[in-house]
Amino acid sequence: MEIVSKKIKNDKLAGRKIQAFDKSFKAFQKRLGMELGDHDVYRQAFMHSSFINDLHLDKIYNNERLEFLGDAVLELMVSDFIYNKFPKLPEGDLTKLRANIVCEPSLVVFAVKLKMPELIILGKGEEKTEGRSRPSIISDTFEAFLGALYVQEGHETTHEFLRKFVFVDIKDAHYNAVVDYKTLLQEEAHKRFDDELEYRLLNESGPSHNKSFESGVFIGERQLGNGSGRSKKESEQRAAENALLAIHG
Repeated sequence: MEIVSKKIKNDKLAGRKIQAFDKSFKAFQKRLGMELGDHDVYRQAFMHSSFINDLHLDKIYNNERLEFLGDAVLELMVSDFIYNKFPKLPEGDLTKLRANIVCEPSLVVFAVKLKMPELIILGKGEEKTEGRSRPSIISDTFEAFLGALYVQEGHETTHEFLRKFVFVDIKDAHYNAVVDYKTLLQEEAHKRFDDELEYRLLNESGPSHNKSFESGVFIGERQLGNGSGRSKKESEQRAAENALLAIHG
């Protein structure tokens, strides 16, 4: 990563982003209850391709290789966990359960709980277009961090991380990737706010057979997030999801 460090030293904006990352990463380690090793590996895990592109560096320096490894590590360790936890579950059901655990929506939930989005190092354009709240970027970063953890700390530490922050949520064989963001937001709101959440319909458009709804979620008159969907229920879920990402981002 020496070539990356040299580029960052010559780019003031990039330097500020790395300084912000290092500060946030200290708090992140406290949330994990872990002292992690070589920070260069973890910086790379959070370096989105847009950041590396802005520095005009080869794409091997972004987090995609670590994501590739983390994806494989996650699938293997989840497979091992559910194989042993549910000894009477047939192969087909194990496959469905594993898919529900390692899918994008689930990884976003795990990452948001750990406030991972605030650590993602983005390029200028991606930052402007709110890439930090994009589910694909968040889930990919979660896998990249897992890859870095495996490379740097080894199998045992990586498994312990998953045990504490992923496996603990897999209480039965019916774990579903359909995340109830409204419930998650309600739990978060109880910790942070005195007032109650309120969902308001902001817009309704389209013909009766193909309507689109936009809803916002508010604390008093403060809007926490908004979202769109084919039904009021779906638009409220998207509003809650975006509010959670904004709170933790």
